[in-house]
Amino acid sequence: MKQWTPETWRALPIKQQPDYKNIDQLKQVEDTLVTLPALASPSESRNLKRELADAAHGKAFLLQGGDCAESFAEFSEENLRNFFRVLLQMTMALMYGAGVPVVKVGRIAGQFAKPRSDPFEKKDGRELPAYRGDMVNAMEFEDAGRAPDPERLLRAYYQGAATLNFLRTLARGGYASLKQINRWNMEFARSSAQGKRFEELIARINECIGFIQACRLPLDDVEQFSEASFFTSHEALLLGYESSLVRLDETDGKYYATSAHMLWIGDRTRHPDEAHVEFMRGVANPIGVKVGPSMTADGLLKLIDLLNPENEAGRLTLISRMGSTKVGEKLPPLIRAVKDAGKTVVWSCDPMHGNTIKSPNGYKTRKFTDILAEVRQFFAIHKAEGTFAGGVHFEMTGQDVTECLGGAQAISELNLSDRYHTHCDPRLNASQSLELAFLIAETIKKQGSEGGGRGSGK
Repeated sequence: MKQWTPETWRALPIKQQPDYKNIDQLKQVEDTLVTLPALASPSESRNLKRELADAAHGKAFLLQGGDCAESFAEFSEENLRNFFRVLLQMTMALMYGAGVPVVKVGRIAGQFAKPRSDPFEKKDGRELPAYRGDMVNAMEFEDAGRAPDPERLLRAYYQGAATLNFLRTLARGGYASLKQINRWNMEFARSSAQGKRFEELIARINECIGFIQACRLPLDDVEQFSEASFFTSHEALLLGYESSLVRLDETDGKYYATSAHMLWIGDRTRHPDEAHVEFMRGVANPIGVKVGPSMTADGLLKLIDLLNPENEAGRLTLISRMGSTKVGEKLPPLIRAVKDAGKTVVWSCDPMHGNTIKSPNGYKTRKFTDILAEVRQFFAIHKAEGTFAGGVHFEMTGQDVTECLGGAQAISELNLSDRYHTHCDPRLNASQSLELAFLIAETIKKQGSEGGGRGSGK
């Protein structure tokens, strides 16, 4: 392969890019980004890679979640706090169910751009460029707003910086303490219909905390009980933005994408001879690849060789997004191929993107039952193959939205219009996210009690 630089991707074909009209303005913005401080440090990315290496070997579990597409309009302290609270509550349930540390990675502080199946949108006889996320253009169907604007890249950067700063404050300032998270889960059990089912699991967690305190271990003073490690991630879609934030680290002499701790390549942009793969092969961050139903075993192995030629544990996460009706057929051959080739990866399940439907009243939505079905099949497949089900990947929010159908809240098609706030794809709300985490914890516990644990430890 040719020698890599942060700019070698520019010589290759590229998909899913905005059609900027003012190239000089775009160049000025990218030049400005080159001078700005890193959002995520290389040392933090190395720490994440070490935690993901444990997940690749079944010694940790990845929880990756957050907005489908972050927006400028919904940016607020309350929304960030609610998101982080739910993520911490989910972590507690999954940690108890899996019996291993949970690696917490948000789809946040950079998830502002989205690929689109059609570059244009038609409405009332008019055709305008499709909405590609707030760092590209505006959601409103207007000529001026839909024109890609390079200045939005800078606004996304500064919002990402503020987001990461606030989340770090929460993670290290006592908000993430074990006692507080368990108190939230107890409130969830008391106040919600679905919480009743999980009272026993929450009570067992509470007993564990009581035992720790009985051993005179001060929960508020011990770092592991009072703080949380947290990392950011997003899809590396706009490579002009990403490459402008690449920095050479003096510690190890490697290049790092500093827009986030972890980046991933989408199912639409994973062609091995195109720009996104070229860019990602050269950064030293932990990275992911979405693996959809069109992926072949040979194609996957080629991507793995390109993106992780040294077979480094924690470097590469394969994010399966098959759909509940296809995962049973499509996923096992890929898992076997990767296992037989001796490749060390984290297998994670994205049960959102393969289960998107349109309701009769025109809303894009997802069924909670389909999401849960794909997750459960994912775990069952890995158990059967003797491999590790290493994580889950959700589009979720801490807000009480009505975007996905079902769950114990029994959100119906008639409810979708009540609080449908997403700027792109439907998200699990806070209650649905927690319910799903507890159900996954039950699934993992059940697998362990039946023998075999989480994969090849059987």
